[in-house]
Amino acid sequence: MPPRCDTLVVSGLVVCVAAAPLLWGCSRDKTPGARAAEAAPSAADAARPASDFVLPENARGIATAAVGAASLPDYLDIPARIQADPTHVVRVYAPVSGRLIAVQVRPADVVAPGQVLAVLASSDVATARAAYRQAQADAQVKQQGFERAGLLYEKHVIALREYQQAQADARMAAAALESAAERLDLLTVDTAGSSDRVTVRAPRAGVVTDLGAAPGEFAKSLDNANPLCVIADLSIVWAVGDVFEKDLASIRVGDVAEVTVTAYPGDIRRGRVTAIASTVDTTTRSLKVRVELSNPGLRLKPDMFGAIRVVRAVRSVAVVPETAVLREGTSASVYRQTSPGHFERRAVTLGRNTDGHQLEVTSGLAPGDTVVVEGVELMRAAAASP
Repeated sequence: MPPRCDTLVVSGLVVCVAAAPLLWGCSRDKTPGARAAEAAPSAADAARPASDFVLPENARGIATAAVGAASLPDYLDIPARIQADPTHVVRVYAPVSGRLIAVQVRPADVVAPGQVLAVLASSDVATARAAYRQAQADAQVKQQGFERAGLLYEKHVIALREYQQAQADARMAAAALESAAERLDLLTVDTAGSSDRVTVRAPRAGVVTDLGAAPGEFAKSLDNANPLCVIADLSIVWAVGDVFEKDLASIRVGDVAEVTVTAYPGDIRRGRVTAIASTVDTTTRSLKVRVELSNPGLRLKPDMFGAIRVVRAVRSVAVVPETAVLREGTSASVYRQTSPGHFERRAVTLGRNTDGHQLEVTSGLAPGDTVVVEGVELMRAAAASP
């Protein structure tokens, strides 16, 4: 009965496995002695480790490459929260005491400089307007007296002292008139009008982040603890994090930082560390770290949670392509070339993914080792064949 021949196809490589152990190919013409001689292992095969695998010379679909070395940054991640720049936050108070007639903004409204925020009715307006008109009349009288004193002094009718007194009175009256006019201007009230209404306008552009009044309420003047509203310019925001005392040596002012927020996981904002607190929180043993960020589209909102990432150090590591790694459950391995045509399966420990579909190898390989980068599944199939 002719010997049976099984065929194994490995990416174009046809391997015949004879019924006799370890025989590649089959032949009807070989004598039993010849087949026994071929079945006997050579001295080189006997010295080869059991895990060593010999790749036939005519194998196709297999590619090898040297293990590379890459500089991999070691990051420090700091929990953070988005905050508005305090220097760009304005709390708007009523300039006079009075009753709120209308509130024309709502929280989250975007306002422009000079936009009307609220309207009040106040008796302080009438008082300020009356003071202005009194100062105006007094200044007119004092100016006329000064002009008359000048004519009399030229005719030597009055003494120099009387002329200087009239001059001083005119100047004081003019100063009082200017002060009364500035008071009306602060209240945005027309000096010639008669209305008791005061219009409160936005001092700068921004977003209304808080509203503390409603129509019908009585608003006090600048001594009030609660502002009418709060306006924040969010075009520039801060990411403020807490870095632990033990990590302080890894971060410096001026370092480049990447900021991500929970709301937009794939949106990476880049900025620089602008400040590190000078004092340590005695409870948490941490310090405040600030990164300034531009905020186009106002997507970053105050009190959003996020993280600040800075480079702690850069280290050299061994890297291999993702296609070189053979995964089985939680373990990983590669086929390492021990000599031309000879390979061994070696377990490796993987680290982080790097750019360009490369994997960090923390143990099992060294830069310069040669591994299979294409056809690892074919290698596993061929190595498992009898």
